Amino acid sequence: MGQKIGYARVSTVGQTLDIQLKTLKEFGCVKIYREKASGADPMRSQLKKLIASLTEGDIVVVTRIDRLARSTFDLFSIVKDITNKKAQFHSIAEPWTDTSTSTGRLMLAVLGGLADVERDLIRTRTSEGRMRAIQQGKQMGRPSRLTTVQKREIRAKRKSGTTLKSLATTYGLSESAVSRIARSHDTRETTTEFLSDTRCDS
Repeated sequence: MGQKIGYARVSTVGQTLDIQLKTLKEFGCVKIYREKASGADPMRSQLKKLIASLTEGDIVVVTRIDRLARSTFDLFSIVKDITNKKAQFHSIAEPWTDTSTSTGRLMLAVLGGLADVERDLIRTRTSEGRMRAIQQGKQMGRPSRLTTVQKREIRAKRKSGTTLKSLATTYGLSESAVSRIARSHDTRETTTEFLSDTRCDS
C-alpha cells in the first residue's frame, strides 16, 4: 500500500506555505516536499526529489493544480512522470484529477492532447517571431561576447603571428571561433581606410 506524499509550492520567498502545509497534513500526507520557486521553473529540485522517491501505489497530492505546473504541457509531463512510477496524482481543489479513477485517467488523456496543441502553438509562434525578426533585419542567435575593438585586436594579433591557441585562451573563445573572427572582414575598418585614401588622393 502506497502513501500520500504532498507537494507545496509558492513562487517567491516572501510568500508562505502555511495554508498548503496545513491542508496537506489534514488530507493525510505523511511527507511533504516544500518549494519556493516559479511554477515555470524546470529546475525545481524538491519536485524532482519527490518524483525520484515515488514507489508503486504512492499518491502525489497538491492543494491546487497550479501548485504543480503553470501550463498544460508541463502539467501533463509531470503527471506522466508520476504515473510512469506506478504512482497516482490528486489535487484537493480539483478532485476530478485523481488518476486512480476513470475520470482522472480520461483527464490525463485529454491533457496529453491539449499539451500537443500547446506545443504546436508555441512552435508556430516561435517560427513566426523568427521570421518577423529576420524581415526587420534583426540578428538571430546569441549576441557576440566580444566588442568591435576586441575583434580588431584579434585580427591584428593573428596577422602578426599570434597562435590561435594563445588568442583563444586570452579571449575565452574556442580556436574555431578565433579563426572565424580572424578571417572576418570589418566593414567599418574598410570604410575608414577608403575615406583616408580618398583624402590623400585629393
